[in-house]
Amino acid sequence: MHHAGCADVTFRPGARLDASQVQDVRRGGIGGIGGRGLAVGGGGIGTLLVIVVLLLSGGLNGGNGGNGGSLGGLVGQTLGDPAGPQSDLSQTCTTGADANQREDCRVVGFVDSIQAYWTDEFAHSGARYSLAVTRLFQDITDTGCGTASSSTGPFYCPADQIVYLDVGFFDELRTRFGAQGGPLAEGYVIAHEYGHHVQDLLGVLAAGSGGTGPSSASVRTELGADCYAGVWAANAVDTGYLEPLTQTEVAEALDAAAAVGDDRIQQATTGYVDPEAWTHGSAEERRGSFAAGYQEGDPQACASS
Repeated sequence: MHHAGCADVTFRPGARLDASQVQDVRRGGIGGIGGRGLAVGGGGIGTLLVIVVLLLSGGLNGGNGGNGGSLGGLVGQTLGDPAGPQSDLSQTCTTGADANQREDCRVVGFVDSIQAYWTDEFAHSGARYSLAVTRLFQDITDTGCGTASSSTGPFYCPADQIVYLDVGFFDELRTRFGAQGGPLAEGYVIAHEYGHHVQDLLGVLAAGSGGTGPSSASVRTELGADCYAGVWAANAVDTGYLEPLTQTEVAEALDAAAAVGDDRIQQATTGYVDPEAWTHGSAEERRGSFAAGYQEGDPQACASS
C-alpha cells in the first residue's frame, strides 16, 4: 500500500541502516564548531540562489575559491553548546523500510549508500576513505565555515568535513527551483555534497576552486561533484541499500541537476543570464556531468570535469 506522503520504494526494505553517519540537531539544535573557513561548493546546490542574489546586491565577496565566501557574513547569530541535545535517529531509522517512509531516514539511507560506495572505491585504489557526517539542521546552525541559515542551502564545509542539510530544501527544490523532485533527486543533492568531500580527501578541492565564469575553477569543481554524484548513482544498487533504479528516478535526478544550473536560477531570480557570474555551471552542463558519471560509473571519468 502506498501511504500518503511516502516516496515510491527506493530502498531495499530489509537493508540495515547506520544512523551514526547522520546527526539530527533540528530539535534543540547544536551550535558551532568554531572558526571561519570557506563553505566549499557553497553547498553546490542551494547556496547558488543566495550567491546570485547577494552578488547582484553587492553583498557577497567571493573570497578565496569563489565558493560563496565565508558563511559567517550571511547570518549574524551564534548558537549554543556543540554538546547540546540532539535527536537519535538510530531509534527511528533502522531499515530500508524506514527510509521509504520517512524523509530523515531516507537521508540516512542515501548517506550510508554513498559512503559505502566511496569506502570501497578508495580501498580498491589502496587509499582510505574518511567518513563524513551529515548534520541535519533547521533554520540556523554554526559550522566550521561560519554561521549558516536554511537559505544557505546544502553545503559541505571542509574545515570540519561535515555536510550540512536542511531537509526543507528538498521541498524548495520543487517549489522554488522547479524540479520534479523524487527520492533520487534528493540522493543527487546529497551525493553532490559528498562529491566535494571526495575532492577534499583527494586534495583537489582547495587547489581547484576559484573565480567565476563558465571556464572558472569554481565551475569545474562543481561539475566534478555532479559527475561524482552520477558515478555513485551508477553503483548505488551494488552498495546493498537501494532497489534497482528506474528510468523515472534517473530522470528525476537529471532534472534536479539541471534545475540548479546557474542560468536557470539567474533567469528565474533576475530575468537575465550573466555567464560571467557563474560559479556552478549551466543547467545543461550540470545535467551532462551527472549523466556522464552515471553512464561511465567510474570516478576516472570525472577527472576532466
